[in-house]
Amino acid sequence: MNSRPGFLARFMRMHVAVVGFAVFGVILVACVAAPLIAPAPPDAINLDTALKAPSLHHPFGTDPFGRDVLSRVVHGARISLGVGFLARTISLIIGLVLGAIAGYFGGKLDALLMRLADITFAYPTLLLLIAVIAVLSPGIVSLFVTLGVVGWASVARLVRAQVLSVKEREFVQAARASGAGHANLLVRHILPQCLAPVLVIYTLGLGMTIMAESSLSFLGLGVQPPAPSWGSMVSGGIAFMRVAPWLAFFPGLFLTLTVCSLNLIGDGLRDALNPRTAAPAPALVAPATGSGGPAVRKGH
Repeated sequence: MNSRPGFLARFMRMHVAVVGFAVFGVILVACVAAPLIAPAPPDAINLDTALKAPSLHHPFGTDPFGRDVLSRVVHGARISLGVGFLARTISLIIGLVLGAIAGYFGGKLDALLMRLADITFAYPTLLLLIAVIAVLSPGIVSLFVTLGVVGWASVARLVRAQVLSVKEREFVQAARASGAGHANLLVRHILPQCLAPVLVIYTLGLGMTIMAESSLSFLGLGVQPPAPSWGSMVSGGIAFMRVAPWLAFFPGLFLTLTVCSLNLIGDGLRDALNPRTAAPAPALVAPATGSGGPAVRKGH
């Protein structure tokens, strides 16, 4: 009888990861239902209500132009999360393809691709992003393309290591002996075995990508006004920290909760997908009556 719990059961046992999943779920629902949650359009200007403190009518207060901060935070979630998901997906696709090619074929192609990854790792990520954005024009499209292209190296290295391990297993050798081609071996036999660690690194990297987007927007190189973004909202609220601290507090709070919850989800996925964690503990067999010997672990 197989006593190994399923993936969902193992994940649900990790209470911190479940809390992170719940927090991120609430933020995601707020992002999707932004038009229903927002008290007003995010770009609606009303100078008569400028810099109003949080109240029932404006739960997060208003900014110097009288715009509702709650409306801008939930609509900014759409931009920050949208850029994060798109950029991380681009990184995943590039890293998956290049890592699979490098690990499967090896040789000079492998060496070339890994040296490109080393060059990417050699530069600080934020400085590399600033340099690329400076060449392109700041905006949403150039932002997620840049974040996606810069973040491929970590995915490629992980996929390469997984492919190097999986391609030597018996079922892959059997498929190769039966006449399967390179594409068939990669797509049907090798890459499906690599999905678990790829899912973990995607989730963990998603939070860092959202943080990178907010950092670029904070510096004025990301999403351009009047479009709301958590990073640009924090940047604009710094000058009003003494008189209106809510301008920077609420977008910073949502950014922190999002990144922390994604990291908790990633840690939970890593532990739930770990074969060592999934394996049931060996049972203790009680000694027979009258024997003074120690308990013996029952083998699998």
